[in-house]
Amino acid sequence: MAVNLLTPLPDARQAEVFTALLARPGVRIERIVSQGQATPEDAPYDQPHDEWVLLLAGTARLWLDGSGEQALAPGDALLIPAHVRHRVTWTQAEPPTVWLAVHLEGT
Repeated sequence: MAVNLLTPLPDARQAEVFTALLARPGVRIERIVSQGQATPEDAPYDQPHDEWVLLLAGTARLWLDGSGEQALAPGDALLIPAHVRHRVTWTQAEPPTVWLAVHLEGT
């Protein structure tokens, strides 16, 4: 059965909503819906695996250690290598920001 990643969207005003779409050995794909959330400056992510993100809707800004802050618009994709500290500095609240995240575990 086909799935539409942009409708219906969950209400993410209180907290980001992570929806698992596919999990197989070595790969996990999820949809993330954000509505104005940001990662605390003192709590960046530092993951043991590569993550590829694609912004599907809305706009966002993402900070990567060593690269600085980058603005993202729909269609923009970015590979975040394992152990590169990163954080979301801003997400558009309306319309919601929708991400597709592919976690390449074991990399």
